[in-house]
Amino acid sequence: MPGYVKGVINLRGKVIPVVDLRLKFGLQEREYTQRTCIIVVQVHSGGVAIQSGIIVDEVSEVLNLAAGEIEDTPDFGEDVATPYLLGMAKAKDSVKMLLDIDQVLANSETMSLAGLVN
Repeated sequence: MPGYVKGVINLRGKVIPVVDLRLKFGLQEREYTQRTCIIVVQVHSGGVAIQSGIIVDEVSEVLNLAAGEIEDTPDFGEDVATPYLLGMAKAKDSVKMLLDIDQVLANSETMSLAGLVN
């Protein structure tokens, strides 16, 4: 398994894979703290929904956004690929970049691990 797959957790009787999002994006590994969280998400790939855990540095807020509040990802130029971005949203006088979690986690390594534990 790739280094960003940290293992599995048992969540309400279901075993789900856990991915370190920092390592998935090629960022430097950071020691886990009291603010480090595992967020459980549902990934859709090939018509199948699979639960997965993602490790993040911290969670600062949880927002509910309506579809109308989400704008398309702006063009960052030819040299910048944005397959992981779902869009942008204005919330509380700031702009939030929204990840397309299906694109982030729907790859052969992650999905094969999910298939093994489900």
